[in-house]
Amino acid sequence: MLERLMKAAEQAEVFEIESEATKVGFEANKMKSFEVEETRGMAARVVVDGRLGFAASSNTEAIDRLVANALESARHGDAALFRFPTPRPGPVVQVYDPELAALPTERLIEMGREMVETVVEVEPEAHVKVDLERRVGRTSVRNSAGTEVAEEKAPLSISVMVERVRGDDVVVLFDYFNTAVRDEEYQAFTRRIADKLRLARRAATLSSGRMPVLFSPSGAPVLGLPLMLGLNGKNVYRSISPMAGRVGERLFDEKLTVVDDPTLDGRPGSGSHDDEGMPRQRQVLIERGVLRGFVYDLKTAAQAGAEPTGHGERGLFSPPSPSFSNLVVEGTPTVPLAEIVAGIERGLLVESPLGLGQGNVISGVFSNNLSLAFKIEGGEIVGRVKDVSIAGNIYQDLRHIEALSREAEWVYGGLRLPYVLLPELNVVTKGEG
Repeated sequence: MLERLMKAAEQAEVFEIESEATKVGFEANKMKSFEVEETRGMAARVVVDGRLGFAASSNTEAIDRLVANALESARHGDAALFRFPTPRPGPVVQVYDPELAALPTERLIEMGREMVETVVEVEPEAHVKVDLERRVGRTSVRNSAGTEVAEEKAPLSISVMVERVRGDDVVVLFDYFNTAVRDEEYQAFTRRIADKLRLARRAATLSSGRMPVLFSPSGAPVLGLPLMLGLNGKNVYRSISPMAGRVGERLFDEKLTVVDDPTLDGRPGSGSHDDEGMPRQRQVLIERGVLRGFVYDLKTAAQAGAEPTGHGERGLFSPPSPSFSNLVVEGTPTVPLAEIVAGIERGLLVESPLGLGQGNVISGVFSNNLSLAFKIEGGEIVGRVKDVSIAGNIYQDLRHIEALSREAEWVYGGLRLPYVLLPELNVVTKGEG
């Protein structure tokens, strides 16, 4: 196919994907579904007369149609300001575990039942929804510059939603876990959910006002989402990122360091090359509060006049775009969580936002109702607070970080976050206390 494309194109690239996903679902504490899903397909990018074309198909036999569509789309495509990469070695990273790839369906079902039982043991009235997916897949990229890379992965992902209703009192918890190696970490993940439910049994009230707010790893994406949008090279090129043109400036508290690291073993987001055949590398984005750079794919790097960073990711039917692999927040220095909590006289612990992306997020603004939050009083977590919301702007609030915890967790798949204590934030509640 690459040879055929090159007969009519100046540059060409072929991306192939094949995967098989085994899915097991539990709903209302009982197993409800089991399915196997197969995906196969090819995508092509070409440069014809200096313009970029793209086409994709799930029918791997329809090569003639795919070639014709790719070449035709180039007539109306954007100017191609970049060249496909020449062959370059990438890091050696463990992303395929044959034991996980061969995990029996019976074991997936058993894991789901274990998770339901762990939650129900703590909260018998809970309705638990668990979705487990083990995907075994292979992707490959070939281009006219001679690059040819392929990668196998067998990630396991688990999502959990818990609902507990007592009259007009509703507790909703959602969490997500994934891994590229077979281990028992899912058990610790489930116990953390159970611990939150245990804490939520006690009720507390809290008056509105400005106060210290501690974000747990699962609550910290409230701060992380606008940060990720600002660090995305596409938004930098479009000049809508508040960080555009500010590399080298201190924008945040010096305690904060943020890196994107696709070289970590055992993480589904890791790999030796991205989906454009570019070698992956550890990228320091913020270093002790100073902005160091952004993540780019080939196209946005060329548009922004920057170097590509190996962060091009794609689906079968979408061309590459800049994406994070494993975004890691590193604190300097870090403080034990127990010490952080003990130092709070009166404040709020944010565990789960009720949705993300509310407000003008790209500007750094966040405004979130919380599905699960706790009052901290006298250095202790004293109970759950209902009907509470928070608001702020990361470009102001992250300039003053009181503490980052020594403890950190993987959340939402590709984020490794500590507990983050901000000294003062707007909190609005319906209660008094």
